[in-house]
Amino acid sequence: MPETIRVHTWQEFKDLAYSRNPKSVVYVIAQSIPSRNHTGLKLILPVDGAQYIFTDTAKGDIMRRTGIPIHTGNKGNRFLTDEDVKRFLRTELDIKDLKIFSYWTA
Repeated sequence: MPETIRVHTWQEFKDLAYSRNPKSVVYVIAQSIPSRNHTGLKLILPVDGAQYIFTDTAKGDIMRRTGIPIHTGNKGNRFLTDEDVKRFLRTELDIKDLKIFSYWTA
């Protein structure tokens, strides 16, 4: 079973991605109930023998560490979009043929 290692900064996660050259990155968007109070994001870097996990939380209208925008629906519920997360990862991790999966579709 691969070792699970928590990564504390976005830069550390990004550096690991470039040094370990993964085939994919998996993300999990976490909404609490009610979602207007908490939005979270978990990024998972699966590599040989380990999985590195980076967690980000909301601060105002953006994610605290990555700066990904948080949207607000007409009922006041806050949420991240898959498109924003994927766009951020593709921009920040310029790794050839990197696949990006939502945990629910991986």
